[in-house]
Amino acid sequence: MPSTPTLALIALGLIALVVIAVRVIRSLRRFASARTLVGDSVGNGVGLLKARRAALKVAFAERRPSGQARTRANPAYDRRRGADRRTSNA
Repeated sequence: MPSTPTLALIALGLIALVVIAVRVIRSLRRFASARTLVGDSVGNGVGLLKARRAALKVAFAERRPSGQARTRANPAYDRRRGADRRTSNA
């Protein structure tokens, strides 16, 4: 029959398509798990950097004299009048 080779090629093509699809799906799963691990690692590193930055801010604030700490910690503090611009309407 002349349709037998055509059916065989279609079946072979479907089998190859299934094999390729399984490999691609498996690779995508591995990529997703690797992406999750990298994202977690980067997130942890960012968190540690934020914590270090906060600790340095606290350490620098503790080293300043008490008069300077108020003016530098509060950017809205009016140094000329000695009042807080947010509450004085000046």
